[in-house]
Amino acid sequence: MEAELKERILKLLREDLEFRYAVAGLVGLEEVLRRLDESTKAIRSLQEQVAENTRAIRSLQEQVRSLQEEVSLFREQALENAKALRALQEQVAEYSKAIRSLQEQVAEHTRAIRSLQEQVAEHSKAIRSLQEQVAENTRAIRSLQEQVAEHGKILERHSEAIRSLQEEMRDFGRILSAIGARWGVLAEEAFRRGMVGIVEKHFGGRVQKWSCYDEEGEVYGHPSVVEADLLVTDREHVLVEIKSSASKADVYELWYIGRLYEKKTGIKPRLVVVSPFVDERAKEAARRLGVEIYAGRP
Repeated sequence: MEAELKERILKLLREDLEFRYAVAGLVGLEEVLRRLDESTKAIRSLQEQVAENTRAIRSLQEQVRSLQEEVSLFREQALENAKALRALQEQVAEYSKAIRSLQEQVAEHTRAIRSLQEQVAEHSKAIRSLQEQVAENTRAIRSLQEQVAEHGKILERHSEAIRSLQEEMRDFGRILSAIGARWGVLAEEAFRRGMVGIVEKHFGGRVQKWSCYDEEGEVYGHPSVVEADLLVTDREHVLVEIKSSASKADVYELWYIGRLYEKKTGIKPRLVVVSPFVDERAKEAARRLGVEIYAGRP
């Protein structure tokens, strides 16, 4: 039975290829299983390594994306920096132009300063000359002050003479009053001739006729010949209006003649009205205009 079984197995091994492979496979199964177990372990290890590599690859991918984002950001920053650099280059060019302009201005200012220094030197010379002139003027002023003091003494003497003259004029007023009462019936021209001598006696000098053509009509409002009695003394020119009676119009007429006289001669005259009878309006006008009144009535 056993021999027959062996014979049959051998026959199958010779004739049946599939059987032969099956037997061969059984014979090497243990080795295959052992190797399969080792392969399984190796596969698991590889799978773990693949998983680890996958995780590493994902991490690297994330790092690459992060690096790509950083590179993109760096590119944008580089572009911005390039623009800023070009702007800075343009500013530097502008600053260079401004610096050259400032250098030119500084050179111009340096030349101006040198010119000013020369002018200051000239001015210093002029100031020294002026100081010398001031010293000379100071000495002249001292001399003038001494002369003024002397003139003050002379003025004091003149003041005394004026006071004396005022006393004489009060006497003159009383004389006018008496003459007016006595000659009130005389004609105007006769009265004027009679007063001339008295005026010459109390004022000093000689009364003469002053005549001028008033082409602009300042006195009477139209061009005309203007005449007035003029008394010239050592100290002043006196225009005298002698009337048997004086009105406001007479005072204004003398004042206008005085302005014309000053315009023609360059000398401001003293204005005097002599009359025994002067109305109140004439006296008020005389006070406003600076005209002196010598009348017989107070």
